[in-house]
Amino acid sequence: MTIRGGVVYLVGAGPGDPGLMTARSLALIASADVVFYDRLIPPGALSGARQGAELVYVGKHPGIPSVPQEEIGKRLVEAALAGRSVVRLKGGDPFVFGRGGEEGEALRAAGVEFEVVPGVTAGVAATAYAGIPVTHRDDASAVAFVTGHEDPTKTETALDWDALAAFPGTLVFYMGVKRLAENATALIEGGRDPEQPAAAVERGTMVGQRTVEATLGTIAAAVEREQVGAPALIVVGPVAARRHQLAWLERRPLHGLRVIVTRARAQASGFAAALRDLGAEVVELPAIRIESRVGSPEVRAAAASIGEYSLLCLTSPNGVRLLFEALAEAGADARSLAGATVAAIGPGTARALAEYGIAADVVPEHFVAEALVEALATVEVEGRRVLVARAAEAREVLPEALRERGAEVDVLALYETVREEPGAEAIEAAQDADYVTFTSSSTVTNLTEALGDRFPKGARVVSIGPVTSDAARAAGLEVDVEAGRHDIDGLLAALLDDAAKR
Repeated sequence: MTIRGGVVYLVGAGPGDPGLMTARSLALIASADVVFYDRLIPPGALSGARQGAELVYVGKHPGIPSVPQEEIGKRLVEAALAGRSVVRLKGGDPFVFGRGGEEGEALRAAGVEFEVVPGVTAGVAATAYAGIPVTHRDDASAVAFVTGHEDPTKTETALDWDALAAFPGTLVFYMGVKRLAENATALIEGGRDPEQPAAAVERGTMVGQRTVEATLGTIAAAVEREQVGAPALIVVGPVAARRHQLAWLERRPLHGLRVIVTRARAQASGFAAALRDLGAEVVELPAIRIESRVGSPEVRAAAASIGEYSLLCLTSPNGVRLLFEALAEAGADARSLAGATVAAIGPGTARALAEYGIAADVVPEHFVAEALVEALATVEVEGRRVLVARAAEAREVLPEALRERGAEVDVLALYETVREEPGAEAIEAAQDADYVTFTSSSTVTNLTEALGDRFPKGARVVSIGPVTSDAARAAGLEVDVEAGRHDIDGLLAALLDDAAKR
């Protein structure tokens, strides 16, 4: 996709769930020279920004001094006139209570070209996540989006409360918590039935979304009692009662559970996404960081002579990726392995090999070094050269077993796992975790050392396999759940099984 310099793109980031961002919004963020972004954008929305892009926060928070709207417009104009490609990233949709219209007018007045990229607005997204259809054949053939908090500088309201009270459909109030009592009273005085169903949807589509149900006459008291805070939507109309049949978010198997993911950041995204899709609140607390050793003389020498090995053993997807990176730097590829037997410690490693066109010859039923040793019992290794490509700090079980059988074994450290220091915010979020997941002994060691006495005491420990479990027990932890299959899919299945018993 082409992004043009000197153009401002008014982009909607959606209501909060990163999965609801549009493909075009992500492509523009990835290409922009500068991104001016609001407070209520999805987590990770800026992670795809290109290296060197300028990221400028211009968000507004109630009660806290923020960048004036005129100043935002001025900065957009200046960036565009300097020939930069500019993304103005706004929560929801830029033209639905997003002040995108004002910014577009300021750009046009300055002679700056702009484009609008719509986003999913909270009025339809948060309600859908709450199980409330804003229209329904039996209940509502119209929906009105209404601001619940008008410009405080106005001398009089622009809303016709009598007309809203008589509106034959669903009313959805944005920013409606602060003035909820006054707004509900105005609707009732205008003739709206105080017994009509109503709901407040807090943090719609985001982690921790919750819905408070009441009637129009009681919704303000219910919101105050439940301490509903911004951002929140207020829904008024018969459709609010449909939630009893249509609520789905709360029925996901991990809904309401907070899960700590300790994998290295580069590998954590897929696992974290799967957990979120199942309803969990994920705290990414990477305990390790993968540092490549592809540039070392040892790795270069092994890559250059890869064809001399009759057996190649790979013990992780990271090892596969880095081995082929080393081969590429040596001017080689998968064809260099044509004469070798290739063994993978488990299906994850085998899948990584398949991505490079290599079908693993040996994959043990259990995904530990001992099982790989057993699976290699029928492979002739005496007097032959064997390469074990792995992490620097891995156990010696496999190399020693192969040497005992007469193999000439070279151990190639393709990477090392380095302790990652968790941030204060993530540590704080981890304190109320329901589960901690460990995917290797190094994640156990590094996280327990990093957290010390701040390790979440009420969390259940989920281990990927026996080696990791042993490390956890050695660190003084009780292992509550151990995966039957020692890979990420097995870890997830074990967690789901345990959560179902809660």
